[in-house]
Amino acid sequence: MATPPHTHTSRVRAWMLEGLSDMGKSRPSQATPAPEHKGQPWYRVMCLTGVDYFSTLGYQPGIAALAAGLLSPVATIVLVIVTLAGALPVYRRVAEESPHGEGSIAMLSRLLSFWKGKLFVLTLLGFAATDFLITITLSAADASTHLVENPNLQGALHDKQVLITLILVALLGAVFLKGFLEAIGVAVVLVSVYLALNAVIVITGLWHVLTEGHVVTDWTSALTAEHGNVFVMIGVALVVFPKLALGLSGFETGVAVMPHVKGAPDDTEDRPAGRIRGTKKLLTTAALVMSVFLITTSFITTVLIPHKEFESGGNANGRALAYLAHEYLGNAFGTVYDVSTILILWFAGASAMAGLLNLMPRYLPKYGMAPHWARAVRPMVIVFTLVAFLVTWVFDADVEAQGGAYATGVLILICSAAIAVTIAAHKARQRGWAIGFGVISAVFLYTTVVNVIERPDGVKIGACFIAGILLVSFLSRLGRAFELRVTHVELDEMAERFIRDISQRTPRFIANEPDERDITEYREKVEQIRADNDMPATEDFVFVEVTVTDPSEFEAGLTVRGEILHGRYRVLTMESSSVPNALAAFLLHARDLTGTRPHVFFEWTEGNPFTNFVRFLLFGQGEVAPVTREILREAEPDRDRRPRVHVG
Repeated sequence: MATPPHTHTSRVRAWMLEGLSDMGKSRPSQATPAPEHKGQPWYRVMCLTGVDYFSTLGYQPGIAALAAGLLSPVATIVLVIVTLAGALPVYRRVAEESPHGEGSIAMLSRLLSFWKGKLFVLTLLGFAATDFLITITLSAADASTHLVENPNLQGALHDKQVLITLILVALLGAVFLKGFLEAIGVAVVLVSVYLALNAVIVITGLWHVLTEGHVVTDWTSALTAEHGNVFVMIGVALVVFPKLALGLSGFETGVAVMPHVKGAPDDTEDRPAGRIRGTKKLLTTAALVMSVFLITTSFITTVLIPHKEFESGGNANGRALAYLAHEYLGNAFGTVYDVSTILILWFAGASAMAGLLNLMPRYLPKYGMAPHWARAVRPMVIVFTLVAFLVTWVFDADVEAQGGAYATGVLILICSAAIAVTIAAHKARQRGWAIGFGVISAVFLYTTVVNVIERPDGVKIGACFIAGILLVSFLSRLGRAFELRVTHVELDEMAERFIRDISQRTPRFIANEPDERDITEYREKVEQIRADNDMPATEDFVFVEVTVTDPSEFEAGLTVRGEILHGRYRVLTMESSSVPNALAAFLLHARDLTGTRPHVFFEWTEGNPFTNFVRFLLFGQGEVAPVTREILREAEPDRDRRPRVHVG
């Protein structure tokens, strides 16, 4: 018998939403052990970060040679110093401060509250999206470039670069749809093989440098003739070093994939010390390995390859190490290296995809600025893959056109991290660390400004991502305005007693906006409600008061506290980001506890209805009565079970 269509639909939906988590719920306390963490050893997760970081060896030596010329090794040493003395200590501190992978964005968001903080986070998320998505598209485009420019395939694949790039992006998305463990397994193989092949090229290149002593003499002579003395060389290297900033990629994703690092048995959710140690090892090892390769590859490519080969149309343009592989190790080894380079460049988007999947669902659904399904991995993989298709089509799979946006995204995120840890050290009264991180922040700010001035396209593209995120966020917040938005309701002992007292009769609540909270306020309110609804003086009421804390928050738990005021009035108080949503959640909870439909009484809000609706969207107040009723209608479709709303 054929399976009904709705069964297939249900299976697909269950598969798509597998692993959907409710991140709006509060975390366990520090004393509560973290749930069993099925993460991976840090060195395996390092390979996932490394496919982004290490894959830049495919084009970094060529970029350095074009940007700095004969000074390429000196400028690369400056880059390595900035990496080890700047980016590495910054991100080791970020790992301590945000052990759940939120990164510097979470650290900085704590400094700003309300809508200012949300807009700031959305702006940084725009640059993070620029960094991660351009990593996916640029790496795939560069992989297709290596494929198209292979001497054996040039004729067959001419003018097919966009199609090849789209196929590579689609394959990357398919890996993540299959599962994250498969992505890590692929990354381990690709990184191991690629680094081994690069080590062979470096050793071979250094051997030729030693046996052909004149190449070093020729290089130093040309360097002296062009720049004069050492101080001029260093000065020029400091000026051109920002053009090598792509060599700093990988740190932000190293922190973003942190939740996948296996922790220690005694880790807690609030302080996973084992995971933090593992992530520090990941960051340090990756930085040291990459630093060695950056210096050695920059040196051998500069002294062994004629400069004209780096220029457009040259055999080393965009593939300097591949040029040496073919030149000194033969076409067989060179072809193997080409295949390895193409594969790791394609898969470099994996670390970026992992970063996006950890970062975006952590913020947007929590802010009400994305659908609830955005917390599930597979729907977000599809969304990011489609956006990557669009970016590839817009930029025509051009690596150079995307380079500015990539560097800008990388540098702005590193700047935000450096500033965040500077502020954290200052607040912790660690004066030495605060000064050190302040200096690092200044260096990265200089690097960012230079890149933005030389390649303003990066900021423009980032602004497009920011505008897109803000627009989608606003529309989502508007569309989800009438959701219940309360993850759970808790009553204190006094509140539970109030509910028990009224459980034997119809529960009646008065929604009151707290003002002076004197006896006159409550007495007049009760008298008005009785008069408006023609109720006898014997009717009993319980007041419900909601205080708005941060209206920019979307989801949170609700704690209800009971108190008796002026010896006679029972008052339930609660704090929430929205008055109507909190009242609706409480009424439904009271109904479930008592088994009886509760009644709630309001007064009409004075003022323009549109203005009051805007106040509700932005500040959680406004036209409370009709909005509460609408939220209840959406949350409980059965009219016979829905709490009653009265307005006088």
